Amino acid sequence: MSILVDERSRVVVSGITGREGTFHIRQMLEYGTVIAAGVTPGKGGQKVEGVPVFNTIREAVSNENVNVSCIFVPPPFAADAILEAASAGISIIVCITEGIPTLDMVKVMHFLIDKKCTLIGPNCPGIISPGKTKVGIMPGSIHKPGQIGVISRSGTLTYEIVYQLTKAGLGQSTCIGIGGDPIIGTSFVDHLKRFKEDPGTEGVVLIGEIGGSLEEEAAEYIRDGFDKPVIAFIAGQTAPQEKRMGHAGAIISGGMGKAEDKIRAFEGAGIKVAKDLGKLVVTVLETMGKVG
Repeated sequence: MSILVDERSRVVVSGITGREGTFHIRQMLEYGTVIAAGVTPGKGGQKVEGVPVFNTIREAVSNENVNVSCIFVPPPFAADAILEAASAGISIIVCITEGIPTLDMVKVMHFLIDKKCTLIGPNCPGIISPGKTKVGIMPGSIHKPGQIGVISRSGTLTYEIVYQLTKAGLGQSTCIGIGGDPIIGTSFVDHLKRFKEDPGTEGVVLIGEIGGSLEEEAAEYIRDGFDKPVIAFIAGQTAPQEKRMGHAGAIISGGMGKAEDKIRAFEGAGIKVAKDLGKLVVTVLETMGKVG
């Protein structure tokens, strides 16, 4: 099975007429994603790749019954795009945009407190349920339907690890990039809870990185009752303190967020940790009982 999105998802793309939106809508359509509508204010009535464009999300919801939003809106306007989607009743919001001002995201998270929607991102590659649908920028060709859930803070590492899994014959149920900014909509724990309830997911690969405490929180949740195998990898093991490494959230400061602390937390919770990215799939195969 899968979590959050599948072949029944009807997607609306905010920023569909922009360069990024137009490029990635083609990739999503080729994968089989049902893109029912696009939104660009002032360009309602147009079509992009055969997809009708509306001026507002509410019009898209009313006319096309969309339930998933994918946002390719420039940083100064992306927070408003999230708020608009949530206000219109969209249940799953995927924000690809990188560089949204932190104060804007503070306002967004406060607004979403009482809304019945799930925000993935911002600054993320999106989500894919292989063989069913993809929402975002993940390369569909490297994915394969299967029983391994993948949750990651890093888009690039997600692609590398998924490629390795697929080559080893390990398909994926759903792969999610939660985003690399300091303030994001959902955490490892949020999605671990969903994978726990998904009968089609037999194990989870968790890709963390330095900075923040999301990995430690995930370790605590797994230790206290996650009953499926989890294999982890932490990026940034050689990163110096006070040095930003790629993501805005990947900063070690105040003695917190170091790779060794996260690895220690995972191992203390009984989670298998691959120290070498090239050997992660071997660890997955051993943990899942696929070898030996």
